[in-house]
Amino acid sequence: MLIFSKAKLVLFSVPKTGTTALESVLAPHAAIALRDPPELKHSPVYRYNRILRPMVEKFIGDDVETIAVVREPVSWLGSWYRYRQRPFLSGRAVSTEGLSFAEFVEGYLAPERPAFANVGAQSKFVEPRPNGTAITRLFKYEALDLCIQHLEARLELKIDLPKVNVSPRRDLALPAALEARLKAACAEDFALWASIA
Repeated sequence: MLIFSKAKLVLFSVPKTGTTALESVLAPHAAIALRDPPELKHSPVYRYNRILRPMVEKFIGDDVETIAVVREPVSWLGSWYRYRQRPFLSGRAVSTEGLSFAEFVEGYLAPERPAFANVGAQSKFVEPRPNGTAITRLFKYEALDLCIQHLEARLELKIDLPKVNVSPRRDLALPAALEARLKAACAEDFALWASIA
């Protein structure tokens, strides 16, 4: 998460949406860069509301724009699956080594998700709070150039994104029946992504 005091802007870091690349370029320009531990870097709206929003409103103002990037849900899960294939996770409970993408999705849909598929949900990450705290502007990962254009205008700087945190390529095809189950079970995530212009 990056907080820009002069621009009155907060960039949320939704996991697996290209925000690590954005942070690598924009962190030097931010008033506050929450990059570690992951629980702070990837603070969802509810955590921002409870811990960070009071500070931001006190010192920056209550008219801060909040921005997040959301990814098409199958692609988002695919990114998690591929990330967890990396050798440094080998032998750990979160590793997807030796699993197909379909097995990963089956785990994600299980009533009790195994550690390798326990990755949350984008819709929960950006879910508005009862007090009105919400993401002001959502961008699609698949149209990240629109987010970059917006940030360039707001921050008055040129952004050239490096390729960072790129996971290995894998087959992400799902059987039609499994994809249908995923779409039904994660309807909020698919609706969220579809709602972004």
